[in-house]
Amino acid sequence: MSRRKSAAEVFDALGERYEELFGQVPGQIEALDWLTARLPAGARVLDVGSGTGRPTAEALVRAGCDVTGIDVSPAMVDLARTRVPGARFEQADVRTYAPPAGGFDAVCSFFPLLVMDQPEVAAALDRMASWTAPGGYFVMATVPGDIRGLDIEWMGHEVTVSSLSTEDHLARLADRGLEVLHHHTATFQPADDRAGPEEHLFCYARRTP
Repeated sequence: MSRRKSAAEVFDALGERYEELFGQVPGQIEALDWLTARLPAGARVLDVGSGTGRPTAEALVRAGCDVTGIDVSPAMVDLARTRVPGARFEQADVRTYAPPAGGFDAVCSFFPLLVMDQPEVAAALDRMASWTAPGGYFVMATVPGDIRGLDIEWMGHEVTVSSLSTEDHLARLADRGLEVLHHHTATFQPADDRAGPEEHLFCYARRTP
């Protein structure tokens, strides 16, 4: 069996193709509309797993936010800097990223945690919750499931994925001081034969002011 690829390797290889297939996930667009309606101009927002910068960072910049995007893929960071010049993008890993003092008025996390081990998923969720400032919002999406170290082929790449169940996501956010305001699941089918239908969990939360 060939070596399983890291998230950086997979997304370096996908490049623009990822935006073509996953740049208009309806639940993600709805989440961004919900969030931007609640943020004042100049709000500090972190986009974890920023990819090409679209749609998340682009929508946030359009809404007048001060946006920082982080991604493990250098190719994605380069694309994002070209596509969304109004935001800052860094090559960084959510597991080791050091946020600025005071955290962020909002943290977005759209599907960045899957290609890691399950304890790392839980720890990354805790870290992102801690970066959400009082009164701030945390908006996330993932593929839920009590999954640890599952070997799959995704978009032509062999990867090992992990996740948490919907219940564990909700409980963990609540335990970290975030009020879950809304959550739902939806099925998305990418327009590519190499990717099957995916169940997506969307969650909107807020830290008590």
